[in-house]
Amino acid sequence: MASSRSLFSVALFVCMLAGAVAEDPYLFFDWKVTYGTIAPLGVPQQGILINGEFPGPIINCTSNNNIVVNVFNYLDEPLLLTWGGIQQRKNSWQDGTPGTMCPILPGTNYTYKFQVKDQIGSYIYFPTTGLQRASGGMGMLQVHSRELIPVPFDMPADEFAVLLGDWYNKGHKTLKKILDSGRSIGKPDGIQINGKSSKVGDVAAQPLAVMEPGKTYRYRVCNVGMKLSVNFRFQGHTMKLVELEGSHTVQNVYDSLDLHVGQCLSVLVTANQAPKDYYLVVSSRFSKQVMSSVAVIKYKNANGAASTVIPPPPAENRVGIAWSMNQFRSFRWNLTASAARPNPQGSYHYGKINITRTIKIANTHAVVDGKLRFGINGISHVNTETPLKLAEYFGLGDKVFTYNLMKDEPTEGDNKLVVAPSVVNATFRNFVEIIFENREKTIQTWHLDGYSFFAVAVEPGRWSPEKRKTYNLLDAVSRHTIQVYPNSWSAVMTTLDNAGMWNLRSDMLERTYLGQQFYFSVLSPENSLRDEYNIFPTQQLCGIVSGLPMPAPYH
Repeated sequence: MASSRSLFSVALFVCMLAGAVAEDPYLFFDWKVTYGTIAPLGVPQQGILINGEFPGPIINCTSNNNIVVNVFNYLDEPLLLTWGGIQQRKNSWQDGTPGTMCPILPGTNYTYKFQVKDQIGSYIYFPTTGLQRASGGMGMLQVHSRELIPVPFDMPADEFAVLLGDWYNKGHKTLKKILDSGRSIGKPDGIQINGKSSKVGDVAAQPLAVMEPGKTYRYRVCNVGMKLSVNFRFQGHTMKLVELEGSHTVQNVYDSLDLHVGQCLSVLVTANQAPKDYYLVVSSRFSKQVMSSVAVIKYKNANGAASTVIPPPPAENRVGIAWSMNQFRSFRWNLTASAARPNPQGSYHYGKINITRTIKIANTHAVVDGKLRFGINGISHVNTETPLKLAEYFGLGDKVFTYNLMKDEPTEGDNKLVVAPSVVNATFRNFVEIIFENREKTIQTWHLDGYSFFAVAVEPGRWSPEKRKTYNLLDAVSRHTIQVYPNSWSAVMTTLDNAGMWNLRSDMLERTYLGQQFYFSVLSPENSLRDEYNIFPTQQLCGIVSGLPMPAPYH
């Protein structure tokens, strides 16, 4: 693994930072990433474990904590981890995408260092190299509010992390070979909940959670699947939504909730029913074949078995989207709640800011040289040996990619795809509107690194400028993913005030791997430490920048 000199450099860098200013607390983690046998659907397969666990360890931290994770790669392939939804302010160096970092090679280690600056909420980390996410290597990152910042609900008796979603039995190496051959990986094999899958009446099922009568619990739930939206519900219990992707929400009560790929939320559940067992039920949405799984929720010191009559999914489960779309519209930002800072969330009046740029993107698929590819506005992104951020920083971007191959609007009637690295120039601090138009028959989920955005509209049909009158310009939730229903569009708004190289991608892993993504290059004209951190002394260099002298640092 890494030399003592490398580890000393990390420690020295941390000490230098701490000496410069009175810093927030540091949390240190050592992770060993290995292969191991897992069986989420009951079929043994090779999985990716972190410290022997799947799902991986929970990072439990507080807003503004500095997180230091020393990752040892014991796999036989390169590895990168990303921290989905953590904004990495001024620090795309640590974002963990192939466009920003060199991978951790087999038999080596790398130490990530980042701050959960001015954020609270529920997030996930996972591998971004190849299709490794299909075999595990993922876990939850829970960011709590600082003690002096009021939270808009009483402290729950306990919290439970729930990672659920679709699963393939084939494993990531086999799935990668299928995609590399030009074919689709097809539909998943089932639904897993925290690495397990149970059916109604399975007496051997271990409880997911144990609740005491009369107490209220927080469930942080994330869809870590590759393809399918899901609906989840608690047998005999309602849920109060309190947090969505890092934002406190208006606390509506739901019988069931749709959760799309890559999305996380928090619900409060009160143990107010007869003391016995109940099921958490998860089922696929918008798929011809409905897949489902259950997990047992146990009342403490109670022995009654859960009823075999489970709550059904929404009636329009297969193809209808109106119910789900209406549920999205019911999600509202809690304007009076404090965020990670003491000021109320609603103190930022995004609806009164003039839009400086509109980017309309349309997802497409096509066959290129006999192989399936996915793309955006005619460009199908391909990763490069030299990370885009490093090539740009060393002044060698033109040897690796061409800016702005992808235009701000799709070309009508042209489904052809050009396979190339896709980097879009963006002006620092511009307020932009991004329209996601889904002209395909399957639901999409999109994620933007480095930012949160205001999800102002999700509507059927095609977008046009007059559709702006449907926008929620008051209390749209600030978040980092957005779903786009079949033959529909979604609109988000954000200020590009975080300098760096940031990935906008499909959260459907097959689509991401085969090109449905691009990078925003957001450069500060000042080249100042006020806007972006210097490259880390321990940053790995690879490709055409390997061995080159470092450029002059920012000041």
